[in-house]
Amino acid sequence: MLDQGAPPQGRTTNAPPSPGLGARLMRRKPVERLVAEGGQGEGGTLRRSLGLWQLTMISIGATLGTGIFVVLGEAVPKAGPAVTLSFVIAGLTALFSALSYAELAGTIPVAGSSYSYAYATMGELIAWICGWCLVLEYGVSVAAVAVGWGEYLNELLDGTIGVTIPDALSAPPGDGGIFNLPALIVVLLAMAFLLGGARESARANTVMVCVKIAALVLFCAIGIQGFKSGNYAHFMPLGMAGVSAAGATLFFSYIGFDAASTAGEEAKNAQRDLPRAIMLSLVIVTALYVLVAAVAVGAKPWRRFNDSEAALAQIMRDVTGQSFWGTLLAACAVIAIASVVLTVLYGQTRILFAMSRDGLVPKVFAKVHPKTGAPRANTVIVSLFCGVLAAAIPLGQLADATSIGTLFAFGLVNIAVVVLRRTRPDMPRTFRVPLSPVLPALGFAFCVWMMGSLSAVTWVVFGVWMAVGLVFYFGYGYRRSRLATREVPATEVLATPEAK
Repeated sequence: MLDQGAPPQGRTTNAPPSPGLGARLMRRKPVERLVAEGGQGEGGTLRRSLGLWQLTMISIGATLGTGIFVVLGEAVPKAGPAVTLSFVIAGLTALFSALSYAELAGTIPVAGSSYSYAYATMGELIAWICGWCLVLEYGVSVAAVAVGWGEYLNELLDGTIGVTIPDALSAPPGDGGIFNLPALIVVLLAMAFLLGGARESARANTVMVCVKIAALVLFCAIGIQGFKSGNYAHFMPLGMAGVSAAGATLFFSYIGFDAASTAGEEAKNAQRDLPRAIMLSLVIVTALYVLVAAVAVGAKPWRRFNDSEAALAQIMRDVTGQSFWGTLLAACAVIAIASVVLTVLYGQTRILFAMSRDGLVPKVFAKVHPKTGAPRANTVIVSLFCGVLAAAIPLGQLADATSIGTLFAFGLVNIAVVVLRRTRPDMPRTFRVPLSPVLPALGFAFCVWMMGSLSAVTWVVFGVWMAVGLVFYFGYGYRRSRLATREVPATEVLATPEAK
């Protein structure tokens, strides 16, 4: 007679029950494991060589220049003179998110930025969605900035040797061109610097950041001479809707502090320096953005800003009546925008590095060269993708696509900081968001509001991008995730921090 309490044949009582789909999608990666894996790649490790100065310069380098040198001409027609208010709103939204980034960067100093923060707090599926948004944010941002670089390169060539690159080779399809060759060139130049390693790239970026700050100060000193109060007579001609629409477009100019957080595994003292670098860079960048925008609109009627993406150089030429100053600014802008391409491309490679280490994207992105300490294959693949994208798609579409990816990722970071406060309240934090959860909630609300200001076409592009990402996740990352394999004990995968 069979014992009714005995297990059926072929089964064992020692094997734990297999987790369901929901549990697998919500599996979290412990913070301690994220930190312990810092710098580890396939065949080598990232080198910790960056201090507070270099981190701040990376943050400023990825931010300062994009919205002023390139997208100002796209944003002014949407908001009119109130574009200065658009910069303030975008900066305020960035500030709320930056506070959350600063706390999480000091607590979880890893390369994955908001992707890693989401993995530790909200589970693998949300982390994947966040990481996929970051790929959109960084990859498309590189392309968007590279497009504007070609405009200033033409200004420089015209002012020095009297020739320009033909539209067919300096503009993308849809903007009167066939292939934007300068955009591809600047991405490949940035790739060459990154292949040399983080320290060498940081040194080059520091020089370029100093050049761009000097150029913007020079613009303000000259542009103020052509300031006309009448240009502000109708401050908000398109209403608050125009202000918020311009702010949403400009928001992608504020992703610099996000780039700093991707350097968490190459910082000498990440827990101390990352929060400081994030906050310091945001204050400097916002102040310069608002000042330059105010001078630019005062010196040029807002309706004339839709004729070129090299708006600042044209303003200097118009104010002085001489081509020299416009040419000088164009030369500085060529260097300045190149630093944005360099630092944002750096951030993109480090995010894919973290996702690859977790098994969610192919391992080739986590391979580190033993001599340079840089993920070489990752850098080459990302650079070629971004370069081709920059050469083939118009700037306006790129800027809005970047904004929606940025806003979505930042919204998740504001949620993540509150979740980690509740699930791991005793973790050491070198920086704490004041008035939490009020400020993170405001940051999330601002992100949602600005996403709602973007066009229907941008939302369609975003929806298609997310659908492609989910197909890739369930077809590849879901089964190859290191949390789904024997590389991580099942108890570690399923246990919550409270249970531990």
